[in-house]
Amino acid sequence: MVRLPLTPDEIERGRRLGAVLRRARGDRPMLDTALAAGVSPETLRKIESGRVATPAFSTIAAIAGVLDLSLDEIWARANRPADASLAS
Repeated sequence: MVRLPLTPDEIERGRRLGAVLRRARGDRPMLDTALAAGVSPETLRKIESGRVATPAFSTIAAIAGVLDLSLDEIWARANRPADASLAS
C-alpha cells in the first residue's frame, strides 16, 4: 500500500494532538502512561512530539482511556487553530 504524503494541515493537526496528550499527561511519567495504554514509550513520545501525525485510532483510544480524556474532546482540541488550542 502506498501512503500519500501528509498535508501541512495534517502535520499541524498531529502536532496539536500530541500537545493535547502531553498536557493531559501532566506530571505522570511517560513510561507509566505508555505501559498502561499498551503502547511503547517510544510510540507515545513520537505522538506527543508530533512525529507521528496520524496515529492509529486504537492507539489514541487507549491513551485517551488512561488519561481520562474523551475522544470527542481530543478531536475538538486537535482540530482547533494553533493559537486556540494553546489557550485551553
